[in-house]
Amino acid sequence: MNDDLSAIAALVDVSKRLGATAVLDGLSLAIRAGEVTALLGPNGAGKTTTVGLLTGRLQPDSGSATLFGLNPARPAARMRMGVMLQASGLPDVLTVLEVVTLQSGYYADPRPVAETLEIAGLTDLAKRRCGTLSGGQARRVQYALAICGRPALLVLDEPTAAMDRASRQALWTTVRRAADDGTAILLTSHDLEEADALADRVLVMDHGRIVADDSPANLRARAGGSVIRCRTALSPTILQALPAVREVGAEGGDQRIVTANATATVRALCAADPALAQLRIADAALEDAIATLLSPDRRHAA
Repeated sequence: MNDDLSAIAALVDVSKRLGATAVLDGLSLAIRAGEVTALLGPNGAGKTTTVGLLTGRLQPDSGSATLFGLNPARPAARMRMGVMLQASGLPDVLTVLEVVTLQSGYYADPRPVAETLEIAGLTDLAKRRCGTLSGGQARRVQYALAICGRPALLVLDEPTAAMDRASRQALWTTVRRAADDGTAILLTSHDLEEADALADRVLVMDHGRIVADDSPANLRARAGGSVIRCRTALSPTILQALPAVREVGAEGGDQRIVTANATATVRALCAADPALAQLRIADAALEDAIATLLSPDRRHAA
């Protein structure tokens, strides 16, 4: 049984195969109220299957999945959840107002439609037909459909795909406000800036398992102080022996060097390779922290 009494959704020792492929292998995780939990990892790590189990679209082969203490497939559990999937269509001929009103009618105590439209930034688009919306505007409608029932759990799959910068920032604000009001939020995203900005917890998946469960700040701390990227003929063995270097890995034609002291490393690097090119130095980011947790052949898909 799940021993996290604050969890409103949980997987405990779950395994799942899709055809001949073992997708999840003894996976356990908990989603708690009032937190934004980002589920990150490379393609094929098992993120989509995990979301499918938590939302009741899939059933585990072994282990248990619970949502509000019930089987996630139970309507009583699913009615308390809002889901914004990456791939979902809208009826072209209906207006934004009509679609949100229709969806709201499925819930016993929905938000007022005007409030839902305001939260999603759609008030000025209420009379527009969905078929005329841009990609970013359509994503805001899908967000409205996910929140109109006052969900206790909000599942967001790549929520800001196709949105411009201003729309992304506005949606981030509403997501943080929802978490502060007690909503549990599960976020899956390839946008690590988004995960870093929103998440209280980051779950990093690889090969069907959780390889890290920590705050973004703590994960960044694992990566060290700075990341150097450059073109060099020096071997990884030589690079690893430079002062203060913690990790070395290839990124396309570049070398990625994680160091605790960028000044010392760069001085030694320049002395060792006079032909050094395309040198870039940056503070360690969440992307760098996740890269240190993944096997080298899977880092670029994260």
